[in-house]
Amino acid sequence: MFADPISRRKFLIRSGAFAVAAPVFAQALAQNKAKKLYNIGCSAITWGGNDAQAIQDIASLGLRGIQLRANSYKDYKDKPDELKALLAQHKLQLGMFSSGNVNLDVPDAQAQLETHVNHARFVKTLGGKAIQLTNSSRPKDRMPTPEELKKYAQLMNEVGKRTADLGVQAAYHNHMHQLGETPEEVDAIVQALDPRYVKLLLDVAHYWQGGGDPAKAVRQYKGVLYAMHLKDVARPHPEKTDDPKSYQFVELGQGKLDLPAVFAAMDEVKFKGWGIIELDGVPDKSRTALQCNRTSVEYLAQKIGLKS
Repeated sequence: MFADPISRRKFLIRSGAFAVAAPVFAQALAQNKAKKLYNIGCSAITWGGNDAQAIQDIASLGLRGIQLRANSYKDYKDKPDELKALLAQHKLQLGMFSSGNVNLDVPDAQAQLETHVNHARFVKTLGGKAIQLTNSSRPKDRMPTPEELKKYAQLMNEVGKRTADLGVQAAYHNHMHQLGETPEEVDAIVQALDPRYVKLLLDVAHYWQGGGDPAKAVRQYKGVLYAMHLKDVARPHPEKTDDPKSYQFVELGQGKLDLPAVFAAMDEVKFKGWGIIELDGVPDKSRTALQCNRTSVEYLAQKIGLKS
């Protein structure tokens, strides 16, 4: 398995380090909570739909929050108490739920709206408080118009009004290759949101890759900032070094994003929501979802866990 002795040594060091880091990180999280700082959770997306394993693994990392995706609704919509019991067994809170897209000009806008309302009811049953909204409406051959960005925000406002009636907060998630790729687009969308109904889930990696400064965004949008996705970016992509525009989302501390500046901004604005570790996929296919997210937890233990 370890043809390279250096790789073996790194593995042993990392494994031993985490044996110490896990309880220390859990203690640091308790200190953070006592001082009313933000909560740290992890998204199940890295596990590719195996939510039961994701729940077990995320809890084993000393975390107390999870973000589930819409696939869990399909799997548990008729038996939500089973999923709720599983979360309770592992002492995990549902920090966020990925509700899917709010798209422009869909054939059945009412059906789209009802999908998110149904997800909100599901989230409420699980003890959660928020859903995440994305889109797949970005034009392929041009920049989006101001009217399109405003219309997207208005559609999310309508979703947010309906979910607010259920006690569930809607949150807009900025994303590459969607409406809201660049910081200018994000700002246009946020300015058109009704903060009573829709707030911002700032993904620091997508925002940085789109040309923005995520630490600045934390300060700029502190009044509507509900949650954050925490991940890093390798640029260019390690396997496409000849393409300066290529990139890969990676574990915290493994890319080029200035994460300490982000955490400093979060402290400055007294952010108290969920900071959710998110890794869309396993960057190194020889590693597991647990191993990759463990790397991010170790980074947090070293960089933010001990300072509080």
